[in-house]
Amino acid sequence: MDKKEHFMHLQYSESIVAKMSADILSAFIQAGELTADNEDDMVARAVGLAIKLANQTEERIKSDQEWVKKESKADPWL
Repeated sequence: MDKKEHFMHLQYSESIVAKMSADILSAFIQAGELTADNEDDMVARAVGLAIKLANQTEERIKSDQEWVKKESKADPWL
């Protein structure tokens, strides 16, 4: 059997969403919801949920760097 090697370089935020997706998929496996027949659908569902969580987090929480950027734009002397 040929083994395919996959190489990728994820940005930090992408790696966080990938980790969240893996955690969600793990929960589906533990709940017995993942089967060979629905694997692709469940992976897509896990990724979709992870993205949804990340987007809602981004909307509701501002990091220190985001506040600094906004303050810098408001004051041209900084």
